[in-house]
Amino acid sequence: MNETQINKKIIFKYNMSFYYQSTIIYFVVFILYVIIRGEFVENAFHLITKDPIIYFFAIIVCVSLISLLYNLYLNKYLEITEEKISFVNRFAIKSFPLENVSEVKISNPKRRLKNRAFRIVRVRLKHRMRPIIIRPYDYENENDLIARFQELKEKLETN
Repeated sequence: MNETQINKKIIFKYNMSFYYQSTIIYFVVFILYVIIRGEFVENAFHLITKDPIIYFFAIIVCVSLISLLYNLYLNKYLEITEEKISFVNRFAIKSFPLENVSEVKISNPKRRLKNRAFRIVRVRLKHRMRPIIIRPYDYENENDLIARFQELKEKLETN
C-alpha cells in the first residue's frame, strides 16, 4: 500500500458504550439490592444467600460482563477504502468491492422518531439478493460514516 491509499482508508470502530453502560448499571443495581436486602444484626452485616433474586442479579451481571469482554476481544470495526467496504473482527474479514455496489440508501429519521439509533444504511450489491444493512449508530463517528456513505451514493449516481 502506498501513502495515498493509507490516507484514503477510513476505520470506524464498533461502539462499545452500550456494553459499558449496561454492565455498570446492572452492577450498581446488584450492589444496591444486596445492601438493601442484607440484614443488620448486632452491628454486623449478614448477606442473605438464600434469596433467589440475588442469584438472578448476579447472573445478569456475569452475562453482561462476559458480553462486554467478548466484544472487546473481537475488536470489530468497519473499514472503508477507495476499493472496498470491509467488516473486520479479530478472526475474519468480510469485504465487498465497491464495483459490485449497485445502490446505497440512507434512511432519513422520521419526524416522530428523532432517535439516531433508528437510522440505517442499505448497501445493495449486484450479485447478492439481500442488501447489507449498517446502523451508523453502532460505530464511533457516526456522522462521518453517514457522510462517507453519502459520498459513495453520489459517486454511484453520477456513474
